[in-house]
Amino acid sequence: MTARGASGKPRGSARRYAVLAVTFALAAAVIVLRFAGADPVVVFLTGAAALGGLAWVISVATESIGERFGPATTGVLQSTLGNLPELFIVLFALAAGEVVVAQTSILGSLFANALFVLGLAIVAGSWKAPDGVMRFHPRLPNDTATLLLLAVFIIVLLGLSDTVGDRASRHQVEISAIGAVCLLGVYAVWLTSYLRSPEIAEPALEEASHATLPFKLAIALLAASGVGAALVSDFFVEALDPAVKALGISKAFTGLVIVAIAGNAVENVVGVVLAAKGKSDLAVSVVKNSVAQIAVFLFPALVLLSLFFDARLTFVVGPVYIGALVIMAIAVWQVTGDGQAVAFEGWALVALYVILAVLTFFE
Repeated sequence: MTARGASGKPRGSARRYAVLAVTFALAAAVIVLRFAGADPVVVFLTGAAALGGLAWVISVATESIGERFGPATTGVLQSTLGNLPELFIVLFALAAGEVVVAQTSILGSLFANALFVLGLAIVAGSWKAPDGVMRFHPRLPNDTATLLLLAVFIIVLLGLSDTVGDRASRHQVEISAIGAVCLLGVYAVWLTSYLRSPEIAEPALEEASHATLPFKLAIALLAASGVGAALVSDFFVEALDPAVKALGISKAFTGLVIVAIAGNAVENVVGVVLAAKGKSDLAVSVVKNSVAQIAVFLFPALVLLSLFFDARLTFVVGPVYIGALVIMAIAVWQVTGDGQAVAFEGWALVALYVILAVLTFFE
């Protein structure tokens, strides 16, 4: 029986509405602070918290809407719309000429989900399993590894070309645009087959981790959180430059760690909580869907959208990040490719993320 509070409403619903209220209050606070001329550090930190909350609202609203379309579509829709805050942050960063923040925000989302969140989910799932082994369907992990390796292939090629300074390095924007189209095409083909596959009717997802919202309310919340994410992202990016100087941190660390964790708040919490409840397939699905979408949908889509800005986003990244991406792709495939994982493998993924974050902090 569902526990109820004094008002007769389920306690889970009361908590959800309380979080909704706090999230929109934070978003409103960012707007007020911005026009009141508050300290950029305050605007920056409040904006980061608001973006995390708005990502959660978008996730809940999308899941409620997706109830009409089935578990597979719901999972994909949730991952896609859950990336709205990151999308807005990168677009406003490009408009402000902050290419480093734009690029590291995307890379940070990849690293945060594929290493930090997945690692914690594996640790939680392993502790929950009676024999200490977290088990899940291998289809999605292997598909994600293939998509991730494809994206890394383009990044490595362009990075090497840029390092040696060959003739192709003078056409990075054009090559990145063509590569983006290829990635989006492959993603479309994969997504079609994934949604049609009978293997993805994940029972865990059908259990519904929490009660859904009424359809009309979910639509309204999705619209409001989308607008809120756009406004907060704009003010967040505006406050970023003076804030990072005041805090003494680099823009690379800001994008790779702070923005990535705030923008992926949904996966950070939901994936680990589901794994701790023993819902291994759903936990892995939440994280892996996000990794695949960032690598072969969000990143290439933003590369193409950047063609409309003065500051262009390409797949050219520094040697350190190239090495980290290659190790990440191999590690994720090795740990999850066989459909099972143990706690030390999860801790190993988390350790990789911490080492990379520390290195970025000192750059």
